[in-house]
Amino acid sequence: MSSSNIEALYFVTGTFSDESKPYFSESSNHYILGKFKDSQFIVDDLIKHNQEKTSFIFNVQNELFQRIVSGETNFVTVYYLEYGESHDDFQEVADILLKREKICVGGLGHMNTYCKLPQKFTFPYSNNVVIIEVASEKGHQSVKKYCDQTKRDVNRKGLTMTNLLSLSILEKLK
Repeated sequence: MSSSNIEALYFVTGTFSDESKPYFSESSNHYILGKFKDSQFIVDDLIKHNQEKTSFIFNVQNELFQRIVSGETNFVTVYYLEYGESHDDFQEVADILLKREKICVGGLGHMNTYCKLPQKFTFPYSNNVVIIEVASEKGHQSVKKYCDQTKRDVNRKGLTMTNLLSLSILEKLK
Protein backbone atom coordinates (compact mmCIF):
# COMPACT_ATOMS: atom_id res chain seq x y z
CA MET A 1 0.00 0.00 0.00
CA SER A 2 2.86 2.40 0.67
CA SER A 3 4.71 1.59 -2.54
CA SER A 4 5.33 4.59 -4.75
CA ASN A 5 5.10 2.22 -7.74
CA ILE A 6 1.37 1.67 -7.15
CA GLU A 7 -0.84 4.38 -8.65
CA ALA A 8 -4.16 2.75 -7.70
CA LEU A 9 -5.31 -0.49 -6.11
CA TYR A 10 -8.81 -2.00 -6.22
CA PHE A 11 -10.67 -5.08 -5.01
CA VAL A 12 -12.72 -6.31 -7.98
CA THR A 13 -15.04 -9.05 -9.17
CA GLY A 14 -13.94 -10.52 -12.49
CA THR A 15 -16.30 -12.02 -15.04
CA PHE A 16 -14.79 -13.86 -17.99
CA SER A 17 -16.68 -14.02 -21.25
CA ASP A 18 -17.79 -17.36 -22.64
CA GLU A 19 -15.29 -16.90 -25.50
CA SER A 20 -12.35 -16.61 -23.10
CA LYS A 21 -13.26 -19.35 -20.61
CA PRO A 22 -11.58 -22.17 -22.59
CA TYR A 23 -8.27 -20.32 -22.25
CA PHE A 24 -8.60 -19.45 -18.57
CA SER A 25 -10.68 -22.23 -17.04
CA GLU A 26 -8.91 -21.93 -13.67
CA SER A 27 -9.90 -18.31 -13.24
CA SER A 28 -11.30 -17.04 -9.96
CA ASN A 29 -14.01 -14.46 -9.28
CA HIS A 30 -12.19 -11.93 -7.12
CA TYR A 31 -8.97 -10.11 -7.90
CA ILE A 32 -6.76 -7.29 -6.77
CA LEU A 33 -6.48 -4.83 -9.66
CA GLY A 34 -3.54 -2.47 -9.62
CA LYS A 35 -2.21 0.32 -11.79
CA PHE A 36 1.56 0.49 -11.63
CA LYS A 37 4.10 3.03 -12.81
CA ASP A 38 6.57 0.23 -13.67
CA SER A 39 5.09 -3.24 -14.11
CA GLN A 40 8.49 -4.92 -14.32
CA PHE A 41 8.71 -4.98 -10.49
CA ILE A 42 5.39 -6.84 -10.40
CA VAL A 43 6.48 -9.25 -13.13
CA ASP A 44 9.67 -10.03 -11.20
CA ASP A 45 7.61 -10.79 -8.07
CA LEU A 46 5.19 -12.99 -10.01
CA ILE A 47 8.05 -14.98 -11.48
CA LYS A 48 9.69 -15.34 -8.06
CA HIS A 49 6.42 -16.20 -6.23
CA ASN A 50 4.46 -17.96 -8.97
CA GLN A 51 1.17 -19.49 -7.78
CA GLU A 52 -1.39 -22.02 -8.95
CA LYS A 53 -3.98 -19.33 -9.67
CA THR A 54 -3.48 -17.30 -12.82
CA SER A 55 -2.21 -13.74 -12.49
CA PHE A 56 -2.82 -11.36 -15.37
CA ILE A 57 -0.63 -8.43 -16.36
CA PHE A 58 -2.08 -5.98 -18.89
CA ASN A 59 0.50 -3.56 -20.24
CA VAL A 60 -0.90 -0.54 -22.02
CA GLN A 61 1.56 0.23 -24.80
CA ASN A 62 -0.53 2.91 -26.46
CA GLU A 63 -2.84 5.00 -24.33
CA LEU A 64 -5.50 6.17 -26.75
CA PHE A 65 -6.82 8.85 -24.41
CA GLN A 66 -7.38 9.79 -20.80
CA ARG A 67 -9.99 12.34 -19.80
CA ILE A 68 -11.85 13.56 -16.78
CA VAL A 69 -15.43 12.33 -16.51
CA SER A 70 -17.95 12.71 -13.72
CA GLY A 71 -17.95 9.96 -11.13
CA GLU A 72 -15.35 7.48 -9.98
CA THR A 73 -14.01 4.65 -12.12
CA ASN A 74 -16.16 1.67 -11.20
CA PHE A 75 -15.68 -0.69 -14.13
CA VAL A 76 -12.74 -1.91 -16.21
CA THR A 77 -13.28 -4.09 -19.22
CA VAL A 78 -10.72 -5.85 -21.36
CA TYR A 79 -11.38 -6.73 -24.98
CA TYR A 80 -9.24 -8.23 -27.69
CA LEU A 81 -9.18 -7.59 -31.39
CA GLU A 82 -9.32 -10.84 -33.33
CA TYR A 83 -8.27 -9.22 -36.58
CA GLY A 84 -6.85 -5.90 -37.50
CA GLU A 85 -3.48 -4.72 -36.41
CA SER A 86 -3.01 -1.73 -38.67
CA HIS A 87 -2.76 1.85 -37.47
CA ASP A 88 -6.06 2.62 -39.22
CA ASP A 89 -7.80 -0.17 -37.27
CA PHE A 90 -6.51 1.17 -33.96
CA GLN A 91 -7.50 4.69 -34.94
CA GLU A 92 -11.02 3.45 -35.74
CA VAL A 93 -11.29 1.89 -32.27
CA ALA A 94 -9.98 5.07 -30.64
CA ASP A 95 -12.51 7.22 -32.53
CA ILE A 96 -15.40 5.03 -31.36
CA LEU A 97 -14.21 4.99 -27.75
CA LEU A 98 -13.86 8.78 -27.74
CA LYS A 99 -17.54 9.13 -28.64
CA ARG A 100 -18.55 7.35 -25.42
CA GLU A 101 -18.64 10.00 -22.69
CA LYS A 102 -18.39 7.61 -19.69
CA ILE A 103 -15.08 6.10 -20.81
CA CYS A 104 -12.30 7.86 -18.94
CA VAL A 105 -9.33 5.80 -20.19
CA GLY A 106 -8.84 3.78 -23.35
CA GLY A 107 -5.67 1.94 -24.26
CA LEU A 108 -4.14 -0.72 -26.46
CA GLY A 109 -1.63 -3.21 -25.20
CA HIS A 110 -0.83 -6.80 -24.49
CA MET A 111 -1.48 -9.38 -21.80
CA ASN A 112 0.85 -11.79 -20.02
CA THR A 113 -0.23 -14.52 -17.63
CA TYR A 114 1.69 -16.16 -14.81
CA CYS A 115 0.73 -19.50 -13.31
CA LYS A 116 2.47 -22.66 -12.10
CA LEU A 117 -0.06 -24.79 -13.97
CA PRO A 118 0.25 -24.70 -17.76
CA GLN A 119 -2.73 -23.45 -19.75
CA LYS A 120 -4.65 -25.94 -21.88
CA PHE A 121 -4.60 -23.56 -24.83
CA THR A 122 -2.43 -20.57 -25.64
CA PHE A 123 -4.45 -17.39 -25.83
CA PRO A 124 -3.81 -16.21 -29.43
CA TYR A 125 -4.83 -12.55 -29.04
CA SER A 126 -2.64 -11.46 -26.15
CA ASN A 127 -0.95 -8.76 -28.26
CA ASN A 128 -4.23 -7.11 -29.34
CA VAL A 129 -5.79 -6.12 -26.02
CA VAL A 130 -8.07 -3.09 -25.61
CA ILE A 131 -8.49 -1.83 -22.04
CA ILE A 132 -11.33 0.51 -21.13
CA GLU A 133 -11.97 2.23 -17.79
CA VAL A 134 -15.49 3.51 -17.22
CA ALA A 135 -16.75 5.98 -14.64
CA SER A 136 -20.46 5.92 -13.93
CA GLU A 137 -22.88 6.37 -11.08
CA LYS A 138 -24.95 3.48 -12.44
CA GLY A 139 -24.69 -0.14 -11.35
CA HIS A 140 -22.24 -2.65 -12.77
CA GLN A 141 -24.82 -4.40 -14.95
CA SER A 142 -25.81 -1.11 -16.54
CA VAL A 143 -22.18 -0.21 -17.19
CA LYS A 144 -21.57 -3.66 -18.69
CA LYS A 145 -24.42 -3.04 -21.15
CA TYR A 146 -22.86 0.33 -21.97
CA CYS A 147 -19.56 -1.40 -22.76
CA ASP A 148 -21.34 -4.09 -24.80
CA GLN A 149 -22.86 -1.32 -26.92
CA THR A 150 -19.39 0.13 -27.45
CA LYS A 151 -18.18 -3.29 -28.57
CA ARG A 152 -21.08 -3.56 -31.03
CA ASP A 153 -20.20 -0.11 -32.44
CA VAL A 154 -16.63 -1.31 -33.10
CA ASN A 155 -17.86 -4.56 -34.64
CA ARG A 156 -20.20 -2.63 -36.97
CA LYS A 157 -17.12 -0.95 -38.42
CA GLY A 158 -15.84 -4.35 -39.54
CA LEU A 159 -13.44 -5.03 -36.68
CA THR A 160 -13.91 -8.04 -34.44
CA MET A 161 -13.60 -6.91 -30.82
CA THR A 162 -14.46 -9.59 -28.27
CA ASN A 163 -14.86 -9.32 -24.50
CA LEU A 164 -12.16 -11.07 -22.51
CA LEU A 165 -12.80 -9.95 -18.97
CA SER A 166 -15.00 -7.45 -17.13
CA LEU A 167 -13.91 -6.15 -13.74
CA SER A 168 -16.45 -4.57 -11.41
CA ILE A 169 -14.71 -2.41 -8.83
CA LEU A 170 -16.05 -3.23 -5.38
CA GLU A 171 -13.66 -1.16 -3.28
CA LYS A 172 -10.81 1.25 -3.85
CA LEU A 173 -7.88 0.20 -1.66
CA LYS A 174 -5.42 2.95 -2.68
